[in-house]
Amino acid sequence: MFTLGPVFSYDIKNALGYPIHKPRNNMKENEQHPIIALVGPTAIGKTKLSLQLARDCNCEIVGLDSMQVYRYMDIGTAKITAEEMAEIPHHLISIVDPDEEYDAARFVHDAKQAVTKILARNKIPLFTGGTGLYLKAFQEGLFTDIPANPEIREKLTRRIAQEGSEKLHEELLLYDRISAKRIHKNDRARIIRGLEIYLSSGIPWSKHLENQQREKKTCDSRMFLVGLTCPRELLYARINQRTQMMIDAGLEEEVRGLLARNYGPELKAMNSIGYRHMLRYIDGSWTKEEMLEYLARDTRRYAKRQYTWFAKSKGIQWFQVADTKTIISSCQKWLAEIEEIV
Repeated sequence: MFTLGPVFSYDIKNALGYPIHKPRNNMKENEQHPIIALVGPTAIGKTKLSLQLARDCNCEIVGLDSMQVYRYMDIGTAKITAEEMAEIPHHLISIVDPDEEYDAARFVHDAKQAVTKILARNKIPLFTGGTGLYLKAFQEGLFTDIPANPEIREKLTRRIAQEGSEKLHEELLLYDRISAKRIHKNDRARIIRGLEIYLSSGIPWSKHLENQQREKKTCDSRMFLVGLTCPRELLYARINQRTQMMIDAGLEEEVRGLLARNYGPELKAMNSIGYRHMLRYIDGSWTKEEMLEYLARDTRRYAKRQYTWFAKSKGIQWFQVADTKTIISSCQKWLAEIEEIV
């Protein structure tokens, strides 16, 4: 595999938290269903391979991409074309507006619904994308018993702005030492979430995670994890090519269109790779040459982070992206083995 290389002052009581395989249509609710996941770094060639895999393995595709969920953001996210989607059904593509919150928990909810619909049509779900956190959340689950508490969060947000993140990190250390040790003292969002969970439930975040792992039931699906890799120089060449292709396809016009819809630079979606770079060009902070240079550089860095994440993930079988026949035959063989088991 290629690797790149004070004292707490709140009163809790008063605190305002898985040859063409066709699944049987009589699968039981608790039966383990087959799912294929195709993962790897940006620009590696997941989209092209996913279409071929879907044709040969009777799949529908579930997007595994934290940015392709947004409407109006097509070029910068290298979203699949309408023509390609017309051939193979896709799910979780262009489902929310850029100013809507979308996270791992919502992905798990939406992905489970998509999987249910796909299985009902006697198809195989094929997860495709590079957002490792979403795959991890789907496989392992997320504890959802402590919802966001707007009142507590607002109060903590005000305090962290006034007193600083180190002060609240010290408080988190008193009540949830395990979580505090894994959260950087400048990570405001996670510090706030840690305190919010404790205030809402009286139970430390780390304890909730411990309970989740202990009580977690066997996942209701079997997953074949396919990881795509290629030589470093080839990946970097692909990234440089994609960067120029996005510009030629009209990324600037897409970003200006988003601004015209009042989707501003303060939004999380607009701070993603490609969009934040074009915004800096549009507002005059960078020249076009600088924007292209930084966009390619940051995309390379992102690919490295994706490799690092997936390298730590268990169960992924790595293949050279050019070895299409081996990848497809491996998936077909796995599906046939699953059919024999169930």
